[in-house]
Amino acid sequence: MMPQEIGLLVVFLLVFLYDTFMPQSSQRSLPAFTAVVFGIFTIFSFIPASTGTAFAGMFEQSQATWAMKAILNIGAFLVILQAMKWSNSDFIAVRRGEFYELTLLTLFGMYMMVSARNFLLFYIGLETASLPIAAMAAFEKNHYESHEAAAKYIFTAIFSSAILLLGISFVYGMTGSLMYSQVAQSFILGKAAHSALLITALAFVIAGVGFKLSLVPFHLWTADVYEGAPTAVTSYLSVVSKGAAAFAFLIILVQAFGAVYADVWKWMLYAVIVLTITIGNLFAVRQRNIKRFLAFSSISQAGYIVLGVIAANTLGMASMMYYVLVYILSNLAAFGVASVIERNTGKLTIDDYNGLFNTNPWLSFTMMLAMFSLGGIPPFAGFFSKFFVFAGTLHNATDYSLYILVLIALINTIISLYYYLLVVKAMFIRQDECVIPRVKSAWNEKLMLIICGLGIVLVGLASCIYTSLTSITEASGTIFSLI
Repeated sequence: MMPQEIGLLVVFLLVFLYDTFMPQSSQRSLPAFTAVVFGIFTIFSFIPASTGTAFAGMFEQSQATWAMKAILNIGAFLVILQAMKWSNSDFIAVRRGEFYELTLLTLFGMYMMVSARNFLLFYIGLETASLPIAAMAAFEKNHYESHEAAAKYIFTAIFSSAILLLGISFVYGMTGSLMYSQVAQSFILGKAAHSALLITALAFVIAGVGFKLSLVPFHLWTADVYEGAPTAVTSYLSVVSKGAAAFAFLIILVQAFGAVYADVWKWMLYAVIVLTITIGNLFAVRQRNIKRFLAFSSISQAGYIVLGVIAANTLGMASMMYYVLVYILSNLAAFGVASVIERNTGKLTIDDYNGLFNTNPWLSFTMMLAMFSLGGIPPFAGFFSKFFVFAGTLHNATDYSLYILVLIALINTIISLYYYLLVVKAMFIRQDECVIPRVKSAWNEKLMLIICGLGIVLVGLASCIYTSLTSITEASGTIFSLI
């Protein structure tokens, strides 16, 4: 089976050739063509690829990286489905090909991040995944908010990249290598002393990746960019890039810095996780704009994802991957409903959703499923994802601080229920006259919402999914040999 990177490049070339050479009369079919081709690729990406390394060990394909890329493909496919109607609108149609090409390019960068075993290749993947998103955020050229979102994103990305590069340069200065394995070996042999320079280097690396994950205090760009960017771009940014960054974050910390886990980065992540979950929740309570609401919700969710990193074991990795899958389905369901309503009515505040069930029962039902799943209410998939990430964090735990960390996360889950249920209350309980009339969803939007809705209900009940991910990570258990 050919590697997923080659398959993705084939999809990119097919979309590019269609966009370049097909006659104008056929251009409106480009979104459907992209969805079909990428959908076929997504299905075949679940066939396990051969494992091994390339580029002198800088790039590694393992069962775990294969599974993570397949999960990212699901998210990208759902975003491509969601964007079909929007990309054929009058203002976007002339640049529709660019949107899909940039989307596939960023996904390729995320592939490199996931498989990188060298800081240089990781940085190339990070920039390949980040820079095109700035162009995507500015796609709606007639909207000032879109320009503002792109400017804030690119400036924040530049500064975070500079901090990350500075941290990587410190690591190279201490160890003389950019390979994860050789950096780890230097710490094991004591060639790189546990010094203030090491702490600074790790703090800079965490800050650089923390920007991509929207971890507190590197989250300040998130709400403004989510609000100003086109909803399809916000959907992509909120789920796919977070999943790739979380997996790459785990690999970097464990494989390069595993030998200093207890002494250095474990305590850094404790503080970051607590701040991310708590601040994300507290600020989400105050939001009335649905996109800013989901932005702070995604900040809080990033904290739960990083719990799988702090666990630093095979169950932690499996629960993190499972959490990302469930988060993709739940968050894209919420953004899908918001996108349909925004496209038809321009309404974006939670107060506009008052009495939505009376005019749009199916959209209300889908949004309710998304809110219940994000809040962790059983028996929906979000409950199982939170349960497994907590269980993975506490697996074989001997440090009582981990129990305190999980307790804080659990308390925050209860807090999050309050603001998720505010949306449900607005749709089903408030009897105000609904300002949103009955709206008609395009077939692609219906398909996307059906997939997300079924996923929210069934993924949690299908225990074989988590069991398979656990088996895959156990086969890649040597990743955690340094902990």
